[in-house]
Parts: sequence; C-alpha cells; structure tokens
Amino acid sequence: MTFPDGTEALRDVSFSVAPSEFISVVGPSGCGKSTLLNIASGLLKPSSGSVEVADISLGYIFQDPTLLPWRTVKRNVELLCELHQIPKEDRRERAQEAINLVGLSGFENHFPKALSGGMKMRTSLARTLTLHPEMFLFDEPFGSLDEITREKLNDETQILFQKEGFASLFITHSISEAVFLSTKVYVMSERPGTIVAAFDVPFDYPRVPNQRFDPSFTKICREVSNALRGVRHD
Repeated sequence: MTFPDGTEALRDVSFSVAPSEFISVVGPSGCGKSTLLNIASGLLKPSSGSVEVADISLGYIFQDPTLLPWRTVKRNVELLCELHQIPKEDRRERAQEAINLVGLSGFENHFPKALSGGMKMRTSLARTLTLHPEMFLFDEPFGSLDEITREKLNDETQILFQKEGFASLFITHSISEAVFLSTKVYVMSERPGTIVAAFDVPFDYPRVPNQRFDPSFTKICREVSNALRGVRHD
C-alpha cells in the first residue's frame, strides 16, 4: 500500500482470517497496522494487490469510543440500528441484549460524562454488537485504559468471542494482550510493514486471568517480544 504522497505503508502483506478465528497484529508504531485494518474494512483501497472479503457483516471498534454526549448509554447503543432503519422495538431489544452482554446493565440511562473509560469502551462494543457482525475489526480499543481495566476488558472480550463466535482482527501494541486474546499473533516490521513472524496460541477458551502467569503463556510472550525486538531499529 503506497499513499499518493509516495509513502509506502505496507509491502507484500498476505494472510487470512478464518471464521471463529481471533488474529492479533503487533508491530512498531507507524508500521501500517491501522492502514491494514482500514484496507480490510474497505475504508481504504489498496494501491496494489487484492483483498478478498467474504460476504459477511463487519463491525469496527475504533481507538476512541466516539459516543454522542447528549445520548444515554442505551440511546448510544441503539444508534447503529437507527442508521440501519431497524424498527424501534427491535432495536431496543437488541440494545438491551448487547448492554447485558458487555456488563452495563443498570447504566442504561447514564450519559457518557458519567462513565469511566472502560465503561465507554463497553458501550462502543455493545453498539457494534447490536448489528450481530460476523467479524470484528479492533483498532487498539483498550490502549488508553489503565492496566487493570484493560485486563478486565480482555477477559470479557475473549468470553464474548467464544460465546458469539465472530472472527476478529485485533491491532495492539500489547504483547500480553495479543497472546491472551488470540488464536494467532502476527508480528509486523517497521514501515513499510510486512509480516515477519506468526505465532499460534494453543490455549482453549475461555481463558482465565491467571493464565497470564503460566510458563507456557509467558514463553509465547517472550517469543513474540524477541521477534518484535528484532524488527526495531531505534
């Protein structure tokens, strides 16, 4: 992928995401991870090569939860259903179901200003869940959260992944997050980004918080870290 100004963001990137597969991508800042996600979503057209996407629905979770401050949690969660002109009763039912799934029951009438960062991200996730996407694209959704909140949302995300059965492409800078969530982790080089290593994660779902301290878990994290360290030039 080369932009009009001549910047080459990606080069010879090739991989696939199968149904019910959770793929994470880690790499140095500016290596083209978000560009890769935008190409996968159709927001960007590649300057060369091709992208094949099955006829499935996609859900995109951005770094910022992008909530409307004048809407309550439930009204924010209903927004995508409104834009898709889903009947009122159906969208209310979908919104409540999604709110329950992400653990926000009891906060339906709260406004975004009253929510913590983690609760705002849960609201964003619930909003996307209302459309029942078959694949999620995550662009560093938990990067701005404190470690405890981030780990809790990781715990909840992998449970949702197991329960709902959606495929996922997850961009992150956190190695432990990538390993904890994923069935496979890809490591990208510095710009122009390319895939330089891939690691299968053999653990069954659901994964438990203490798994992060298991020797087999830390071994994979160390291998990913070594691969990532090998592509940095700073």
